[in-house]
Amino acid sequence: MNSAFASWSDFFAMGGYGFYVWLAVGFTVFPLLALCFHSWAQHRAILRGLKQQQEREARMRAAKMQKELA
Repeated sequence: MNSAFASWSDFFAMGGYGFYVWLAVGFTVFPLLALCFHSWAQHRAILRGLKQQQEREARMRAAKMQKELA
């Protein structure tokens, strides 16, 4: 199987349409990477919020137990 391009410069030039091709690639890849990063950041924020809520509830239970013992 032969390559459609004779060299790397031909590959990047894409037969004279390189600007449009690579611009389209950029407009596709950048939002996908941004979406992945945003999803990862949201996931971490949700887990952090859950951990804080569990810690808060544990402190409330401990305070309630202290109050009942006193």
